[in-house]
Amino acid sequence: MKTQELIVSIFQVFLNVSLIVLAFVLSYYMILELKDIIVFMFLEQKAAFNEFLEKILVFFLYFEFIALIIKYFKEHYHFPLRYFMYIGITAMIRVIIIDHENPNGTLMFSLSVLVLVIGYTLIRISSNFVNQKDA
Repeated sequence: MKTQELIVSIFQVFLNVSLIVLAFVLSYYMILELKDIIVFMFLEQKAAFNEFLEKILVFFLYFEFIALIIKYFKEHYHFPLRYFMYIGITAMIRVIIIDHENPNGTLMFSLSVLVLVIGYTLIRISSNFVNQKDA
């Protein structure tokens, strides 16, 4: 094996181990968030809806990052772009919900969500076009 291939293999193993550790850490925090959601639902009677919604969106951010790591291993060490777009959309919606009193910020984040959705749609259309062309 060449030196270059050895270095690439070492970095690939390091990356894989790091992602596995990160998945366990994110799982731990996701479980804590789920516990908070359950407590919020059943024990806190005067809970604000925005706080509840924020906790749900944080839970989904953890969930999406874990799903991204799983997809990385299933796709043979490749991160699909659409998963990053899902995470971006969820993160922007979370910011809109949290900081909805700032109209300029809300508008900018709303436009960001729109751009991400349009970009995702263009990627889907182009990939369908390429798949039809290859068939």
